[in-house]
Amino acid sequence: MTTIFDAPEDFATTALAGFAAIYQRNVRLVKGGVVRSTKVPKGKVAVVVGGGSGHYPAFAGYVGPGLADAAVAGDVFASPSTAAVARVCRHADQGGGVLLGFGNYAGDVLNFGVAAERLRSEGIDVRILPVTDDVASAPVDSWAKRRGIAGDLVVFKIAGAAAEAGKSLDEVERLARYANDRTFSFGVAFGGCTLPGAAGPLFTVPDGQMAMALGLGIHGEPGVSEEPIATASDLAKLLTGKLLAERPAGASKAAAVLNGLGATKYEELFVLWTAVAKELAEAGVEVVDPECGEFVTSLDMQGCSLTLLWLNEELEALWRAPADAPVLRKGVIIAAEPATDEIVDADGPQSFAPASEASKASGKCIARLIGNIADALKEAEEELGRIDAFAGDGDHGQGMRRGSAAASDAAQTAVAAGAGAASVLAAAGDAWADRAGGTSGAIWGLALRSWSNAFSDEDKASDAATVEGSRLALEGVTRLGRARVGDKTLVDALVPFVETLERESAAGKPLVEAWNAAATTAQEAADATSALTPKLGRARPLAEKSIGHPDAGAVSLALVARVAGAFLKEAAAG
Repeated sequence: MTTIFDAPEDFATTALAGFAAIYQRNVRLVKGGVVRSTKVPKGKVAVVVGGGSGHYPAFAGYVGPGLADAAVAGDVFASPSTAAVARVCRHADQGGGVLLGFGNYAGDVLNFGVAAERLRSEGIDVRILPVTDDVASAPVDSWAKRRGIAGDLVVFKIAGAAAEAGKSLDEVERLARYANDRTFSFGVAFGGCTLPGAAGPLFTVPDGQMAMALGLGIHGEPGVSEEPIATASDLAKLLTGKLLAERPAGASKAAAVLNGLGATKYEELFVLWTAVAKELAEAGVEVVDPECGEFVTSLDMQGCSLTLLWLNEELEALWRAPADAPVLRKGVIIAAEPATDEIVDADGPQSFAPASEASKASGKCIARLIGNIADALKEAEEELGRIDAFAGDGDHGQGMRRGSAAASDAAQTAVAAGAGAASVLAAAGDAWADRAGGTSGAIWGLALRSWSNAFSDEDKASDAATVEGSRLALEGVTRLGRARVGDKTLVDALVPFVETLERESAAGKPLVEAWNAAATTAQEAADATSALTPKLGRARPLAEKSIGHPDAGAVSLALVARVAGAFLKEAAAG
């Protein structure tokens, strides 16, 4: 159980600060992550990796010569925000371009992808690499839907070695993608992990059972089936069998990583390795430089995973190449001097465009509404987390509370600075995404930022602009989030909400009536997601466990719509 902390919401940032203080030889702390503390040659490709916290030594422990140049850290089990990814990449960029590596999770894909777009617009060449090694999360014919787990380490090691050798961004990307295509992992768990401040683990396993096969992830997701606990020999057969089934034709050499998930003791892993090595030898596999220990964890989860990277001559040289990071040291120490440049990390006060009095008044109303939304989401945090835990990691309520509270603070700050309606809503959206992190944070930040484009800082926020903004929000979310109706996401409630709002408004209904009709429709649609199976996000591999329970994102969308409807009704009453 995760027991050592002051405030649960500060756990990730405090842990990162402590890590950076201890490993000053390797890293320097920046806002939202760490960068190498040693000099990096100009023109070198920057390998930047990241994801949520709670997985140490992933991802900060990968930073050092021969591996990563920087790591971005989100909250526990939550993707870093777009702003954090972009900020860390700017610190790491040496003019040779950036390779962004992360696990293939919806929030990471969205946040890292939007950050890459933003950086490209600034003239930085950025390539993205979602790692897809988890064979349990999707069949081989849908490999692009597979999650990234302990395969992160080996794929990033190949990319880091290629970049350290001075290869071009095209070559680093090619080799990293090739490594990803030949990397496979499978894991089992004997017990779930406990989030800081939570009363108990996110899932439990029946006595004498282990969660295995489809659905075991590194964010506290439960497995979809249980089997009697196995001996080391039987467990080795299970792990190797799953991976050997996808062995590339002609492959005979592999890098192997036996990974502990957080609470499995090293001695247990060593016992298991003897059995794994036997199975691989009998299958004719030559293991090259195996690694055994904790590399991608899930807080205090009991369990382990096995990763194989099938090598050719090119990949073998990169796997054996020297590396000097907190979690992985290989070969001779790479000569490096301490960095002497000064990191300027302050964002500074935000400035806003001049606004009319009418738009400022609308901005004040928007800020009050967001304050009401934040209060409602704080009250609903536990229930939203409970719904999310059926097929997710239970952090949705926490993320919504944090994001909306930050949005409320940002909106009030913007109002105090004299901002108009568009700027107030945009500032709120950016703050929501930055503080909440994860998929929901990115989506809500994107939705509010897109909605703000219908407003201006010169005019009052009209009813027509409010309706138009809902359509812009929907288009932004579906374009970058890629969800559609029926995928069991927030979009299942957002689409009927927008369509009803547009239809009722076109029929001449006042905004308050049209909005509340749309809110009712959104609630009905959210309730109806109970019958759906998820097709995107972390809940997808746990489809059966999700049936009978509504989608947490759709439920929270409906809640926000109701709160806004009540606000509009009160305002109309005078």
